[in-house]
Amino acid sequence: MTTVTESIDVDVPVRTAYDQWTQFETFPQFMGGVESIRQVDDTHSHWTTKVGGVEREFDTVVTEQHPDERVAWKSTDDDGPTHAGVVTFHRLGDAQTRVTVQMDWAPQGLVEKAGAALGVDDHQVKADLKKFKAFIEERGGQTGSWRGDVPAGNES
Repeated sequence: MTTVTESIDVDVPVRTAYDQWTQFETFPQFMGGVESIRQVDDTHSHWTTKVGGVEREFDTVVTEQHPDERVAWKSTDDDGPTHAGVVTFHRLGDAQTRVTVQMDWAPQGLVEKAGAALGVDDHQVKADLKKFKAFIEERGGQTGSWRGDVPAGNES
């Protein structure tokens, strides 16, 4: 398993940063390698990614979510990539928030394993967070929100 943890401070209120992060279908606008995300229901989504020429499709479930605090997820496919993560939001001031992403995943194949060993994953998450910062700050607000609360342990 590979673990990546990165943080960035964004110049928007915590509610704005959190609300934008709940808009999964906008992730391709700031996440490298994410081709599309289709929201199936409040807690399930279908992802299509293309990294290093390798295209993958998989499903995820939100396993815990608390407005303005955290969103946690995991993959649900038995035959797809295995990954899980959490994004936390920390109020630094009225108009500044620290966003921290922690992801755990199991690289598949030689290319992914080599990339993980060389720290490519860390660089990608850091780059994606910089793009998120630019995306949310340039907009001046979120594109939508979902403020539902999902208790820890949601696995369905």
